Amino acid sequence: MKIGGKPVLQHQLELAAAASVSGVTIFAGYWGGAIASFVGDGSRFGLSVEVRVEPEPLGTAGAVLQSLDVLPDNFFLVYGDVMLSVDLTDLAAYHLAREADFTAFAHPNDHPYDSDLLEVNRDGRVVALHPAPHHPDCYFGNVVNAALYVVRRDALRPLAAAAGKRDFVKDVMVGLVGQGSCVVAYRSTEYLKDMGTPERLQDVELDWWQGKIYPERLQTHRAIFLDRDGTLNVDRGHLRDPEQLELLPGVGPALRSFRQAGYRLVLLTNQPVIARGEATEADVELVHRRLEWELGKDGVYLDGIYVCPHHPDAGFPGERTDLKIVCDCRKPATGLVDRACRDLQIDRISSWMVGDHPRDIEMARRSGLRSVLLGRGRVGQQGQREADLIADDLSAAAEIILKHRETGAK
Repeated sequence: MKIGGKPVLQHQLELAAAASVSGVTIFAGYWGGAIASFVGDGSRFGLSVEVRVEPEPLGTAGAVLQSLDVLPDNFFLVYGDVMLSVDLTDLAAYHLAREADFTAFAHPNDHPYDSDLLEVNRDGRVVALHPAPHHPDCYFGNVVNAALYVVRRDALRPLAAAAGKRDFVKDVMVGLVGQGSCVVAYRSTEYLKDMGTPERLQDVELDWWQGKIYPERLQTHRAIFLDRDGTLNVDRGHLRDPEQLELLPGVGPALRSFRQAGYRLVLLTNQPVIARGEATEADVELVHRRLEWELGKDGVYLDGIYVCPHHPDAGFPGERTDLKIVCDCRKPATGLVDRACRDLQIDRISSWMVGDHPRDIEMARRSGLRSVLLGRGRVGQQGQREADLIADDLSAAAEIILKHRETGAK
């Protein structure tokens, strides 16, 4: 298959060569002879390439597990049906610094319901895997296992005894987590998409011609920063239970329109319920898992979720004294924006904040973002005068922001 007139395999080999990879082993099955003919010895790509054709289908892991002795101590592994532009050097450095047995590249995507999902603790360690398909009422986080790994060879040896067809997720990763190996997630917003359906292949081809597939470090991105309650979901006060979450009408299509226009989507939310002792970080995370799952049903994902858990005022039963501080991240302070801009390489000048409260607008002003205040019922409140635009809801905000972008209006 070709992207931009060039076979996907060639894109992958050139990426490896650019990262100073010297040797590549291709485990091939279907059309193995054609693959071997195409790559030759790899010298035209600046690589040494060996093609191993399995005599019968062995799944995504079977041939690798049978060939550990020809592999180096640590190696990259990538599936053949993904298009990627990833800094492999940084990925390898993360793997080695964590002294990991297995490092999985992870990111959100717009189809979590049929993707293999990772459950990751606060230290970045994978504690469970949830292979697709998933029940529609599950609340898994949108942390997608993206078919790019760094592997410590010897960690696989205990799993290599069983012969035959093996799967990298259901057999290898689940086995490693089950035996207590150090399996970690490397979260990144760099470009990596699978092309497992004709529709996704067309999407990747379009991304290529629109110039979206090139090194992340060379890019800056425009973004839509989003408040949560009253902007994405019905405002029922601070949510403590995922069952309380209900998306507002039109949110999914509005976010899709932003995504199609090239904006990143970033959630910024104050959650003082944590500091007040009314909910834990895990409770809030579960609410956000439900949010991501509901957005995934609409084919939408968030690039980042940034939470302020602090609250400066004391006097609440069961409050967390360690979080009772004046911080730099509680809106209208700019700490959440600052972190997101660093993490996601966001250009503030071309980005917007959309929220339903004056503090969202004040934070946008302090951060150098343009802003949209939602809810005409708030017109006249403090902060309304500083908003660049007023809209009834997120759908209306998307319409006017995208119109401003097309016309170049200030």
